[in-house]
Amino acid sequence: MSPFRTGRRAAAAIVTAALLVPLAACSGGGDDTKKDNGGGSGSTTKLTVLAAASLTDVFQKAGAVYEKEHPGTKVAFSFAGSQELAAQVKQGAPADALVTADTKTMDGLKADTGAPTIIAKNRLVIATGKGNPKKVGALKDLADSKLKVVLAAPEVPVGRYSKKVLDAQKLTVKPVSQEPNVRAVLSKVELGEADAGIVYKTDAATAPTKVDAVDIPDAQNAVASYPAATLKSSQHAAAAAAFVKWLSTPEAQKLLQDAGFQKP
Repeated sequence: MSPFRTGRRAAAAIVTAALLVPLAACSGGGDDTKKDNGGGSGSTTKLTVLAAASLTDVFQKAGAVYEKEHPGTKVAFSFAGSQELAAQVKQGAPADALVTADTKTMDGLKADTGAPTIIAKNRLVIATGKGNPKKVGALKDLADSKLKVVLAAPEVPVGRYSKKVLDAQKLTVKPVSQEPNVRAVLSKVELGEADAGIVYKTDAATAPTKVDAVDIPDAQNAVASYPAATLKSSQHAAAAAAFVKWLSTPEAQKLLQDAGFQKP
């Protein structure tokens, strides 16, 4: 066979293959992914929940429980500082529900959310390295210039709570860094990049082998409230409302309280 004829056949095969690719893509043949059409028979509803970073561990457990009880629903979480989540909502990020670590952030999103429900509360502690090598015993110790202290940025709920409790005690603390969320503060202490940091009680509890938690007396502490709400832009309004409602059920509340959160 001549090289010319062989070349023509090869070119024809390439053209034919190119024409068949879009047809195969449109046919849906062989694609066993369930379409998200609201949770009907044989379908899966995929919920995206924007949640405060301090909820990371407990919500991952809660999501697994919820999916087991609601086999037609898959829950995907996006964890970040509440101020970051608010920015995502305002920018139109596709999501179905929102849980923040303060009411102020949620109140600023009234045009974008349904009516919020408080699902849990939290308190602050001072996180130190394991064994508390610098012997931090109270808020006043954080004002020691020899101590490397890390705080959350003031626009972050835990950073705002931290500023509130320090200001109330008339303490001036100069942090070595200001972090975008509470987990970043905890990480700095875990890694030894800071001697101490103010975090939520529940966050310190997630790393018992790496940090110690120094309690802050109630009279000097702040209470963080966690509101949950559906997003008006959700494509799965009923499923989103069902998940938010479930967060207040005894089963979900037990998970939250076992993780150290307080009753709403």
